[in-house]
This record gives sequence, C-alpha cells and structure tokens, in this order.
Amino acid sequence: MGCGTISQVSSKPDATRRLGDLARLRRVRDRIDREYAQPLDVEALARGAHMSAGHLSREFRAAYGESPYSYLMTRRIERAMALLRRGDLSVTEVCFAVGCSSLGTFSTRFTELVGVPPSVYRRQAAQATAGLPSCVAKQVTRPVRNREARVAEPQLA
Repeated sequence: MGCGTISQVSSKPDATRRLGDLARLRRVRDRIDREYAQPLDVEALARGAHMSAGHLSREFRAAYGESPYSYLMTRRIERAMALLRRGDLSVTEVCFAVGCSSLGTFSTRFTELVGVPPSVYRRQAAQATAGLPSCVAKQVTRPVRNREARVAEPQLA
C-alpha cells in the first residue's frame, strides 16, 4: 500500500537525530583535543553542543567508551607526559600547563593512567626515550586506558 509500518516511519527521524548527536559528539571531542589546557567542564561542553550535560555524558560514553571528563584527563596526561619527557619543567609547572588546577588530583590521575607518579615518570622517561624521535616516543609512552573503557573479548565458536 505504500505507507510503511509504524517502525519504518518513526525510525527515520531517530536516525537523523542520532547522526546529529554523533556530529556534535565529534565536535566536543575535537574541542577537548584543542582546548585541553582550558578550564573545561561537562556543563560548558554540553552548552557548546546544545545538549544537556546528562545526555552528552551518556552519548559520549556510548560513542567513545569513556566519559567526557576521562577523555579530557587522558588528553591532559598525554600532554603532561610529553612535557615531562622534555625535562625542562617541574611537575608543578607541567600540572598547570596542561590545565589542571590541583597538583594532588593531577598526580593521582597521572599515576592511575601511567602507573607511576609524574616525578618518577620524568626520571624514567628521560632515560627510556633518549635518542628516540619525539613521534616514536609519543607512541611508545602513550597511556593505556585499562579500567573505564573495557573492550569485549572476541567470541570464537
């Protein structure tokens, strides 16, 4: 008859909304990547994406496997690792340079993601990456998320 079922008619707007949400989530992730050193919070990110904070958090986690805050802190820690490898800044200077306002929170999160405190990392990284190009050192020392974003094991039949 040409009219289609209810699910066919109602799924098209849902698909369009989902694509719009994904585009906004990509812009939020790109903003975090660019502005990691700025004071960012979920409320500000949500306002910029024209979403509620709760909706942004749920959709971001569904799309990327971690919350917007965890993603932001991972970017900050990655940048902190690069600055610490350089060796010309103190841990406190690095903390503030990457946008953290609390040395305690920075050190705790750094230790969670990297496995050692920032001061220890600074000493070890100088030795471990000596002579490596910075692009290789970045890949070798990239933090691995091991708690927030679990990947399902492939099921073999």
